[in-house]
Amino acid sequence: MLGTDFRTGSPNWLDLGSPDTAVAAAFYESVFGWEFVSAGAEAGGYGFFRLGGRTVAALGPLTEEGARSAWMVHFQSPDMQATADAVRAGGGTVRMEPMDVMGEGWLAQFTDPQGAQFASWQPGRTGGLEVASEDNSLVWVELHVPDPVAAIGFYAGVFGWRYAEMQVPGMSYRVLSVGEGDQEEGTFGGAAAQGESTGGGPSTRSHWVPYFHVPDVDATVAAVEGSGGAVTMPASDVPAVGRIAWVADPAGAVFALLKPDPRM
Repeated sequence: MLGTDFRTGSPNWLDLGSPDTAVAAAFYESVFGWEFVSAGAEAGGYGFFRLGGRTVAALGPLTEEGARSAWMVHFQSPDMQATADAVRAGGGTVRMEPMDVMGEGWLAQFTDPQGAQFASWQPGRTGGLEVASEDNSLVWVELHVPDPVAAIGFYAGVFGWRYAEMQVPGMSYRVLSVGEGDQEEGTFGGAAAQGESTGGGPSTRSHWVPYFHVPDVDATVAAVEGSGGAVTMPASDVPAVGRIAWVADPAGAVFALLKPDPRM
């Protein structure tokens, strides 16, 4: 599961682009108990979701023409320009060139060869998320593309990732790990073909899906619906994984809920 001891290729930041940040902030406060804290007037409406005083995610207005509301997963880079070069060499696209974010770190945004958007963060004063794998925080990220093996090859070229195959009901799932240290301890996510996931969640386009650890999936699903969100995959139990549901916020940004199997 995810931690905050970030290494090259670790998911180290997560933010939401929304057409109405006030509505989004109210929704996630209701569902997860997050507090939205503005980063200041110079940040253009960007700010941080905090839980118990620690940063768990971030939120900002949509900035790209034609963009849809979505969660963006960021992966740690030790050298942002080298990461951008590796993305191009692997057939991906640099959507936003590396930029210095007011001394907090370096940011760039990319699209992989199969169309999944992601970003990379090179820490400066801000190292990354301050909490993960606790209740109401990021616990897993999952890639959905037509060809997971080809996608993993691309990301291995960019970040050095490793993977191992895991059999779950009805599919072969590929568990992702960073390239440094013990492979099991470096596990942070998985890759599946479109239309598949550890919970059978719907997926019709290439994208990354964040999973949030929750103490009660069914209660959180009810909170999503009661706050104007939608359920895209009802809660279900997945052997050797846990209880999972897929949901969307009022603007359509998809995310997943997970209460891990305590035996895992």
